[in-house]
Amino acid sequence: MIIVKSGLMKKRIVLSFGAASLLTLGLISLPSAAAQNGNAEKGKEVFEQCSVCHNADSDEKKMGPGLKGLFKKEKMQNGKKPTEENVRGLINAGGNGMPAYEELLSKEELGDLLAYLKTI
Repeated sequence: MIIVKSGLMKKRIVLSFGAASLLTLGLISLPSAAAQNGNAEKGKEVFEQCSVCHNADSDEKKMGPGLKGLFKKEKMQNGKKPTEENVRGLINAGGNGMPAYEELLSKEELGDLLAYLKTI
C-alpha cells in the first residue's frame, strides 16, 4: 500500500496511471522508431536544395562532394567516419563553402534527409 501525503505527488501518480492506461488502450502512441529515424521519401524532397551542389546518383564532385554511397564509405572528406552523428554535425555546422543548416532545417527535415542519404 502506498500512502501519498502530497497533493502534487497524487496528481503525478494519477497522470502517470492515466497516460499508461491510454497507451495500453491504444488511444495515444509514442513516436515509432521509423518516425524517429526519418522518412526517406520526404528526405528526397529536402535533398532537392542540396542537389544544387551535391550529386545523389554519383560520387563525382559538383560544387561539393557526390553523396552516392555516403554511409558506405570508410570516411568523409573531413576524415571522419560517415556516422549519422557525424553527418548530422556536418550538415548543421556547414563549412568549406557549405552553409550551416542548423537554423534552416527542422529536426524532422534533418532526420528525413539523413534517412534519404542512407538510401543512395
